Amino acid sequence: MSFLSSDVSECTFTWGGAGSDDITALSANSAHYQLLSELGKGFNNLSQVRMARHTPSRQLVAVKNTNLDECTEDELLQLMNEVLLSRLFRHPNLLTSRLVFSSCCQLWVLTPLMGYGSADSLLRTFFPDGMSESLIAYLLHGVLKALQYLHLMGYVHRGVKASHILLSGEGRVYLSGLHSVYSMMRDGKKVRTVFDMPHHSPALLPWLSPELLRQDLHGYGVKSDIYSLGIVVCELVSGRVPFQDMPPTQMLLQKLRGSHCCLLDVAPSPLGELRGLKVSRSGVDSGIGESVATGSLTRTATAERPQSPAPKNHSVTLHNLVQLCLQQQPDCRPSASTLLTHAFFKQVKRHHTRDSFLSLMYPAVPLGVSSPDDPPVSCSPSPSCHPPTSSIAHSTEEVWDFS
Repeated sequence: MSFLSSDVSECTFTWGGAGSDDITALSANSAHYQLLSELGKGFNNLSQVRMARHTPSRQLVAVKNTNLDECTEDELLQLMNEVLLSRLFRHPNLLTSRLVFSSCCQLWVLTPLMGYGSADSLLRTFFPDGMSESLIAYLLHGVLKALQYLHLMGYVHRGVKASHILLSGEGRVYLSGLHSVYSMMRDGKKVRTVFDMPHHSPALLPWLSPELLRQDLHGYGVKSDIYSLGIVVCELVSGRVPFQDMPPTQMLLQKLRGSHCCLLDVAPSPLGELRGLKVSRSGVDSGIGESVATGSLTRTATAERPQSPAPKNHSVTLHNLVQLCLQQQPDCRPSASTLLTHAFFKQVKRHHTRDSFLSLMYPAVPLGVSSPDDPPVSCSPSPSCHPPTSSIAHSTEEVWDFS
C-alpha cells in the first residue's frame, strides 16, 4: 500500500501574515534595543541570546550577541559563513539572520522571536510523553519545505533535530542550525556526494545518518537529512532521542549494522480510526497533555526527558513515514519533495486557522504573552565589549539551540 501521492498542492496559512516575524524594517542601532530575559547560549558559549524589544516599534525580537575578540580565526570564519548563507537563502521556513550589525566588538544578529521556542523545549516543558500526531505533522511539514528548498539550492543541512525546529508565536515553523549547512556545489555543478564531517558532531551523533558516520569513499548526500528527519519523528513521538542512552561507540556500531529505532506502541492504529480519537493520558492522540503543568516556557523546563514513555498507538501512516525515512540505503529514502505528498501530512490542511493551531499547542503559551513587560537587563547596551549579565532567574536548559 502506497502512502505517497502525486498531490503536491500547497498548504498556506493566511492568519499569521508577516506580523512580528518580519524584522527587516527595524533599525541597525544597538541603542534602540532594550535587552530582556536571556534565552540561551550558543556557538561554544561565545554567544548569548536574549529576548529584546525594539523601543521605537515595541516589537519583540531575539538578539544574539557574540564577542568577536574572544573568537578564534576558525570561529570567525564560521560566523561569516553563517551570515553569508543567511543572505543567500530566502525561504519562509528557514530561520536566517535578517539583521546583522556590530557594536564595539560585539556582533549583533537579530532574528524574529520564536515565541514557542524549539520543538525540543516544547517536549521538555509541555509534552514530556510526546506530541500529538497532528502537531508532529504540522512541524514536519514546515521542516520538509525548508529541506526541499535547501536541497534544490544544492545544500545539505546535516543538523536536523528537534532543537533546530523553531515555532513562532504566529505559528510559522522554522528550521535553524545553518552553521551545519554544507554546499554540494563543485565547479558550478551539483555533486551527489560529499565527505566533510560537520562541526560539533559528537552532539549530533544520534541524528546523523549511517552513511555520514561511516566516512568512507561512498560519502553522503541530501538523503542524509531524510534519515535525520526520521530520528526527529521518533523524538517528537516519544519525547526522547533514539540512541541517547548508548555510548558513542556503541551508537555508531548499531547504526552501521543497520539497527534503527521504531515507534514504541502496541500496534499501529487502522487508518479508519484516525478520526475521533479519544483523549489519552499523555495527550498523544489529542494534542492536549492532561498531566503537563502550565507555566512559562522559560521557567518550567524539566531537566531531563522521560526515560520510559508508556506505549501508545500510532497511525499506520506515521509508521510508514518513519520506515521510509530510516531506510539503511540512502537511495531507498524518498526526497523531501516526495515526502511532502505523504498521506501523513494530509491532516496539516485541517489546521490552517489560528483557533485550530492554538488547540494543537495547548497548554503551551508563547513568550511575550504571559509576561510582556519583563524587567530589562539594561535599557541601553553597555559600552563594554562584554554584554550585561541577566539578573533574571532562568533555567539552565536552553529555550532554543543556538549552537
